[in-house]
Amino acid sequence: MPAIEALYERFRDEVAFTVVYIREAHPEDGWVVIDNREENIRVFDPTTNAERQRVVESCALRLAVRIPVVIDEIDDGVAAAYGAWPDRLYLVGRDGRIAFQGGMGPFGFLPEELEAAIEEELDGQSLEPRSTLA
Repeated sequence: MPAIEALYERFRDEVAFTVVYIREAHPEDGWVVIDNREENIRVFDPTTNAERQRVVESCALRLAVRIPVVIDEIDDGVAAAYGAWPDRLYLVGRDGRIAFQGGMGPFGFLPEELEAAIEEELDGQSLEPRSTLA
């Protein structure tokens, strides 16, 4: 997420950034990745909103995430509505339209494309407070 953090630092006064945690990508009871085990990361896929909250808090602390984080409910409604699994970048324009939808991650997770979309969206607009979500 370092590239996203850099975008956040660059545009934070003009764009409201939010990370939406949708679900655990590599839980112990799912698709385990060796890197997680080597780093002593062992998370089971949460089955309640409270469990998901604890996982997110732990993750955000461990990764020192500075961008505000919100959590999708356990029914994965946000993930389903936005086709966000396993991860995806979005820019919502001030008028509420989807100004940018990145490709499906991990290969479609391209912060430089989001950066270009932000620049295009902001081009020629006043610097009044934004309700834009990235």
